[in-house]
Amino acid sequence: MLANSPVIHDGLPRDDAEVEELEGLDAYLGTVRFTSPDGQASETGESSFSFDTSGGTQHVTQSLQTVGTFAAPGENAPDFGGAIGVTQDNVEGVDITVPVYTFSETHYLPNSVVTNAYKGTLFNLTGKVNNGAFKGLAAGECLFLGASGSRRETEDDWEITFRFAGSPNKTGLTVGDIVGISKKGWEYLWVRYQDTEDANAKMLIKKPIAAYVEKVYDEASFAALGIGT
Repeated sequence: MLANSPVIHDGLPRDDAEVEELEGLDAYLGTVRFTSPDGQASETGESSFSFDTSGGTQHVTQSLQTVGTFAAPGENAPDFGGAIGVTQDNVEGVDITVPVYTFSETHYLPNSVVTNAYKGTLFNLTGKVNNGAFKGLAAGECLFLGASGSRRETEDDWEITFRFAGSPNKTGLTVGDIVGISKKGWEYLWVRYQDTEDANAKMLIKKPIAAYVEKVYDEASFAALGIGT
């Protein structure tokens, strides 16, 4: 991270850096801090930003495409319709790396803004997905991971870091013979399989017969965060 971050950013020299693991996302968030040349603290109203595109892990049971099928002499390889790791009783699938864009913003907010009501807003928006465009991400693509903050007595304001994760919306997905599937970034797609006879292989196989897109996060407006859109 240090090797790929500038020594000087917007006229400010690099100060320190830290890395933290993002629980449940199989990803890490790296933060590089830049300070004013004279060592003075950031002023109220200023902000800093960091991001990470290292991705996360997702368990999938369907491939994008079966690119090779090989059978023993005298045998026919069953057609599983893209299902991965098919056994007699289950579809085991595989863990893959998927795009996850994590980023954070640190803002220095006046005491008049950081009221108990505002803290409650941060609490209530944690674990919500944006219902409108936010920080370059379309509705449904940005998940608010929460915020942490502390009061700076010397500056008489609050230093608050907001953390987010982005996952792209997708359209035109295909699962076996099922086409035209659409899902938002933080919706969950799962597949129902059924035993079907493969006439060529002369055996029962598991093939996808239905795909489901589930909403697992509530949506909300992030305008109440007060850090722009």
